[in-house]
Amino acid sequence: MKANHSIVISQQLIPDVEAALDALAYDRLFVLTDDTTRRLCYPLLEKLPALQAGRLISIRPGDMHKDMRQVATVWQILSDEGASRHSLLLNLGGGMVTDLGGFAGATFKRGLHTFNIPTTLMASVDAAVGGKTGVNFNGLKNEVGSFYSPDCVLISGEFLRTLDYDNLLSGYAEMLKHALISGGELYGRTLGFDLGANAMDYVALNRLVGESVAVKEGIVSADPQEQGLRKALNFGHTVGHAVESFSFQQDRPLLHGLAVAVGLACELYLSYRLCGFPQAELQRLVGFLKTYYHRTALPCEASEALYELMTHDKKNEGGRINFTLLAGLGQVRLDQSASKEQIFEALDFYRDTFF
Repeated sequence: MKANHSIVISQQLIPDVEAALDALAYDRLFVLTDDTTRRLCYPLLEKLPALQAGRLISIRPGDMHKDMRQVATVWQILSDEGASRHSLLLNLGGGMVTDLGGFAGATFKRGLHTFNIPTTLMASVDAAVGGKTGVNFNGLKNEVGSFYSPDCVLISGEFLRTLDYDNLLSGYAEMLKHALISGGELYGRTLGFDLGANAMDYVALNRLVGESVAVKEGIVSADPQEQGLRKALNFGHTVGHAVESFSFQQDRPLLHGLAVAVGLACELYLSYRLCGFPQAELQRLVGFLKTYYHRTALPCEASEALYELMTHDKKNEGGRINFTLLAGLGQVRLDQSASKEQIFEALDFYRDTFF
């Protein structure tokens, strides 16, 4: 795994991208987008001479298309166009693009240079940062992947203005996770932010993104390959990934962060039941979610299917479902287990609270 080169919280998009590209050594530039990003975000950068001289690759959007078929498409174009290990793959898009592009870059010729410019809030605070890459396989989320840090990540609030409200909510769920596992003033600021669609302060949001990214980077730098501390970032994701995979099976795909929001509620309940997390803070977080987030339909008969999906989670060890839980704000408890009955109880808590 390469050491991360730099993370840039951009204030001026064009000059900052130019400076970042000038600081990187590469022989050829390839720009990966999906069809949505190409239409909405690429025009903000397309006049840059470096991008005009590069090769644009556009793939199908949506996490349901984050698969080996599309990776092979990217590999084929890189091969046909003569990409070398010294070439640069610039991944311009949301988490689907940075995950898939990062994996394609990590594996083509055993690794070329990559540069992530996330265009969604989710990618900015999670997928584009930290060096995890991956694609879905056999109906399971990120089942195949690698640890491979980009040479640079550039985060700009300009792209957040192109997002619909659901995508903003999706990314903010990861920011809530970072605030919960870090505690302190960041938690207060994150829950105090007005996330209403008609009140969005994008300047303040970009500052909060910078703080959230710093939480993740601090953890990743201490544990780049998830041997210990980095497991803190899994909070909300054991249930969240199961909910997301279930939504794909039902042909009603949820955005990743909307599934994670369900996971945060369920796993914070497990934290209350198993680790003594304060009930008042559980209710505060649930109140925030109820104010801004959609209710996700999880009928009682879905519990067995969700539990089965959790048994396939990558974090599991020794045949038990592994959770990261909290004893309090910023008090992370790794490698926690819960019985099937307790997991069903947490799902019932979500249903009872949000319906």
